[in-house]
Formats: sequence, C-alpha cells, structure tokens
Amino acid sequence: MTAGEASDDELLRRTGKGDRAAFEAFYDRNAAWLAVRIRRRCGDAELTADVLQETFLAVWRAAGSYAGDGQSGGWLWSIATRRLIDAHRRRAVRAVVVGEPDDERAHVTAPSAEDEALAGTYDAELATALDRLSPELRAVLQATVLDGLTTRETALLLDVPEGTVKSRAVRARRQLREALS
Repeated sequence: MTAGEASDDELLRRTGKGDRAAFEAFYDRNAAWLAVRIRRRCGDAELTADVLQETFLAVWRAAGSYAGDGQSGGWLWSIATRRLIDAHRRRAVRAVVVGEPDDERAHVTAPSAEDEALAGTYDAELATALDRLSPELRAVLQATVLDGLTTRETALLLDVPEGTVKSRAVRARRQLREALS
C-alpha cells in the first residue's frame, strides 16, 4: 500500500516507525485544513505558519504514541491547539509591563490568548459574562462553540471524559444565560 492510499492512522503508525514518506503524505493531506483552522483562531499569518511547523514537528516526534483509534484529526488538532496556546503565552510574557517595584503597573500582565480571543469577538456584555466563567467552563465553550469541535474532540483536547465536557457545556450556558438576562 502506498502512502497516498493509506489511512491517516496507518500513516501515523508508519511515521512513528520513522517512515518519512508516510509523514510527508500525512502532512500533505492535513496541513491545509489545519492551517485554515489555526488562522481562523489567531488571525495572524506568521503565527499560523510557526504553529503549523511546530505542530508537525511534534507529530513527527509523537507519532509513535498515537493510539490509532481513528481520531487522527482530533489528535492533530489537540497538538495544534496546545502549540497555539503556547505561542500566545510566549507573546504575553513579552507583553508584560515593566515598571518600578512601587509602580502599580509593574504587576500587570497581558491577558491570556483565550481571553483576548473571546473579548475581541463579542460585545462587552457577553465578554464580561464570559470572563466570569471558570477557566474550565470557558475552555469547553471555546472548543465547542468557537472552534466547532465535537464533544469527543473537545474531550480529547482538554483531556477530560466526554460526560465532563457535556456537563461543563450545560453549566456554562446556564451561567451565561443568567448573566445576560
């Protein structure tokens, strides 16, 4: 079976054994859709290219640990999401305001990437309601609503059971409804 005929699961298994052609086929098959999703999430072409490169480097290194359960897209997206969050955190660290020790601005840090994305996308009232959610509830809403992930993909991404994703989504929506009414 050629690399072009193999499933993504098979390509990842072969990549885990050091098969460069399988890795290249996996990249060719998945890079375009992944770049679109990353770009939609961050809006920055340069950052998208960096995250895409870091993601596929991580795939090359971690392909041997892929369970091969038919969820290669969710597995790949979870790696990309972590790389994107890491990239935003690196930028946020550079954005910390430096001042004198007694200067109250000396302790101000940039908001997280998730907070910036959520606050920039919605009106102020909704952004305030979202800010009041716990990080766990906000992460579930972001994955399911903003990123359009399924419950299963969100569970893989956040490393929690599917039932936890569902219950957090219900709680988050209830809290948002109460905050906005």
